[in-house]
Amino acid sequence: MKRRNFLKSSVATTSAFAATACTAATTAGLTTQQKAAFQLKYAPHLGMFKHHAGEDPVDQLNFMADQGFQAFEDNNMKGRDIEVQEAMASTMAKRNIDMGVFVAHKIYWKEPNLASGKEEYRTEFLNQIKESIEVAKRVNAKWMTVVPGYKDFRQDMGYQTSHVIETLKQASALLEPHELIMVLEPLNFRNHPGLFLSKAAQGFQICEAVNSPACKILFDIYHQQIQEGNLLPNIEKSWDQIAYFQIGDNPGRNEPTTGEINYKNVFKYIHSRGFDGILGMEHGNSRENKEGEQAVIDAYREVDSF
Repeated sequence: MKRRNFLKSSVATTSAFAATACTAATTAGLTTQQKAAFQLKYAPHLGMFKHHAGEDPVDQLNFMADQGFQAFEDNNMKGRDIEVQEAMASTMAKRNIDMGVFVAHKIYWKEPNLASGKEEYRTEFLNQIKESIEVAKRVNAKWMTVVPGYKDFRQDMGYQTSHVIETLKQASALLEPHELIMVLEPLNFRNHPGLFLSKAAQGFQICEAVNSPACKILFDIYHQQIQEGNLLPNIEKSWDQIAYFQIGDNPGRNEPTTGEINYKNVFKYIHSRGFDGILGMEHGNSRENKEGEQAVIDAYREVDSF
């Protein structure tokens, strides 16, 4: 090869290599940025990313961690085999994922239980709280969801409230020694008509009356947007009793940016208050398959940029 042609070839190869290296570095930088930890602890659930990660719960947890999620919640954790619970707990510990809520007890959707004041329902509930304490220890959970159940339409609301408060006081006495927290979830009238607990102010009143660090509010933003709106003022008013948030846009109950709620502003406010707890992603995916799962991740990147 002639010297002139050799030099031209060397320059071209060097330039191509530099361009490739630059592109790779840029791509690596974007990948790092996309997978950086979110500012808040958004918690996906099993099935949300199954098209990327497969059906295995451990694989799904690893995928969540790879995407920058720092928390996870599982309503059905209590019903899973102990071996599965232990495997999931081990993975969460390795990947620095905080365990969010699981449902602590049987929820009565169509008949009154805690609001009724009947002793058999109170005993049943307290026994289920005892069982949930053991589950919480096994999976390193701090919070568990409590829904007081259906209204007792044969009793004045004041009497019902008194019954619920007494039961929750007894449950708090069981939870306090373990530094565990039951979070009361107000649910909206459209999806769950007839339930006893529906408003943030009502949850605040009950928690104030129970007066225990083991009894707090789960503020589900989707439910409260439907039930009463006025989100930021209600979050501010009940802030001292809120221990946990859940997420879902309205209408549709899918990821943020698919409905009417300005989640960027809501999250910015929650972050500004120094909230270091969990925000459960208790919603569906607006689109199917891998494309829909990526859309969920992209939506959280968008609303987390404040």
